[in-house]
Amino acid sequence: MRRGADRAEEHDHPALGAARRGTRPSAPHDQRTRSTYLFGAICPARGTGAGLVLPTCNTAAMTLHLAEISRTVAPGAHAVLLLDQAGWHLSAKLDVPANITLMPLPPKAPELNPVENIWQFIRDNWLSNRVFRSYADILDHCCHAWKKLVEQPWIIMSIGLRQWAHQS
Repeated sequence: MRRGADRAEEHDHPALGAARRGTRPSAPHDQRTRSTYLFGAICPARGTGAGLVLPTCNTAAMTLHLAEISRTVAPGAHAVLLLDQAGWHLSAKLDVPANITLMPLPPKAPELNPVENIWQFIRDNWLSNRVFRSYADILDHCCHAWKKLVEQPWIIMSIGLRQWAHQS
């Protein structure tokens, strides 16, 4: 993003600051490999979300996530969950609650899934370019990021609504 003619040689990155044209801004980096997984789903129409931070990404974790989503679906409503074709998303071993229908998207089509844009928003605003002190710090940051997102229903609605999803 340019700020004006007097800074024509510099470009700003929201998290990193300015860098000279043709260079990359430096960013903190960490060579450790501890990680966690943020499972999340949004309802763009209501501006709500359901999320879990879990230590593994597998069918058992996805079953826990589906149970969490099921608890947040409005009474009498039915959720249609758009998802890619990752093995844990479509496993025959999944326990899919009665108020959820899984709708697999075509392969290599992340642009059809609004939650992909949510992940980018979360990374850009709360998780990127950080060196975490510990595994507990990673968990705390992921939980904080998800809580900040769901405290802002207008963000979920703005990022998540798709015109094609509301046409009959």
